[in-house]
Amino acid sequence: MTSLEHKKTYYAKELSTANGTLLIEGPISPEVLASLEFHEGLKAFRPAPQQHQAMVEIAGLPEGRIIIARQGKTVVGYVTYVYPDPLERWSEARLDDLLELGAIEVVSEFRSHGVAKALLEISFMDDAMNDYIVISTEYYWHWDLKDTGLTVWEYKEVMRKVMGSVGMEVFSTDDPEITCHPANMLMARIGSRVPQTSIDRFNKIRFKNKNLF
Repeated sequence: MTSLEHKKTYYAKELSTANGTLLIEGPISPEVLASLEFHEGLKAFRPAPQQHQAMVEIAGLPEGRIIIARQGKTVVGYVTYVYPDPLERWSEARLDDLLELGAIEVVSEFRSHGVAKALLEISFMDDAMNDYIVISTEYYWHWDLKDTGLTVWEYKEVMRKVMGSVGMEVFSTDDPEITCHPANMLMARIGSRVPQTSIDRFNKIRFKNKNLF
């Protein structure tokens, strides 16, 4: 990996919703995050208490970034940024300027209020994010189709628009987990200061079985 200093600048904004005002803030420190409560509805990936603990650990990593939405002391939404899992192909690029948007989740009562977009907005207010390629692997089996009542294709379009609000675009790939279903997609935002060498390595890892980019 290349050498990169992981600078983090805190930003915050209030967001008014029909269910009350939220504070959108981050990157949050592990100490502050540990002092907060997690809404029980944050269970898309694991039960809320376990997800809380996992995020405290991510917040403590040099590259780890957690942006949260909270009402008082209760976290009702979050987005995480961390290096790709060592078992994923994206880690094979061995780039310390490649981060993965690992999870974004908002409890049901605060959906459709612009919370997800606000979490992303705060994330990319930090100029340091222009030093990174940020990827997001969107898998339909992680989507809450039941509670939203959306079809797979409607949800895909929602995700494309939400991620696109901060400049993330759909990138083609031959990764089997992406290509196994047409609703899945790889999205990425290439920061303005990312060197061409890193972009080339990212392009190479997107296609392991072809020579087409």
